[in-house]
Amino acid sequence: MTTKLDKLLNSIAPDKSMETTSARIDRGINSFRCPSVIDNWDDFRQCLSRFMCQLEAAVFQLSQPMYGHLEHYWNQACRLMHKIYGPNGEKAAFEMARTGNQGGLYAVLKAVAKKSSEQYTQNEIGARVSAYWQELSLEEKLQAPIEYIKKYGHLLPSELTEASAARIRANFPQFLEKHAPMLQKIRHVGL
Repeated sequence: MTTKLDKLLNSIAPDKSMETTSARIDRGINSFRCPSVIDNWDDFRQCLSRFMCQLEAAVFQLSQPMYGHLEHYWNQACRLMHKIYGPNGEKAAFEMARTGNQGGLYAVLKAVAKKSSEQYTQNEIGARVSAYWQELSLEEKLQAPIEYIKKYGHLLPSELTEASAARIRANFPQFLEKHAPMLQKIRHVGL
């Protein structure tokens, strides 16, 4: 019998969440055209803004990008570049694009795309977990962590499962959000 937890975990499995989003992002990268080197700040801003719009269209499977207010996309790109390259991320990325060093503009676009993919995936998983958790009764909320531990406890570090897995039970929705990345890591290790 397939339980509600099984249905959720199936819907957020790495091949249905992380890998699907990553493949869509790759299509967005491959369909984007830009010069190999940009030496003008405004051209850089324009390029990154259009790129973010292209990625969004790819993730949401739109037939073509809907170029709205590009400042919105520039702000998205800046947030990602800050996470990748630090507090002055957009300046560091522009320097790479301008000089062609460290992979140049293409490396910047790839890094931004990867970080964007991670965020889209995280948002989708978070939304699915939230919807799942909200539809459960109190009894189901108490039973779900027990079911999870029976099925996946052998994959977890012992410090998480000790003391009746109190840490998992207390933060179960947040723990579920980390399930797909955990499985992906295990796959890469080859367990």
